[in-house]
Amino acid sequence: MPDELVADTLLELEERFGAVSSETQTIRGFWQHEGEFYRDDLVRVFVEVADEDEHRQFFLHFKERLKARYEQLDIWMTTYPIEVL
Repeated sequence: MPDELVADTLLELEERFGAVSSETQTIRGFWQHEGEFYRDDLVRVFVEVADEDEHRQFFLHFKERLKARYEQLDIWMTTYPIEVL
């Protein structure tokens, strides 16, 4: 995965939400789809935002852009409630 694509993604999220975090370790993914075997080097990115429809819509559209940017069949995005103490 080209570093400049990751940098572009992180910058885009930081500009939109004011902060972004990512893990620097390489996460290796192995999977198959329609009989083909794949191997990916994954990057985990974290953005903490309020659970609002505007943000959810942004990430639904952002996911589609990322799939094209990284030439992926799918990108795994998760959401969960957080409580800051």
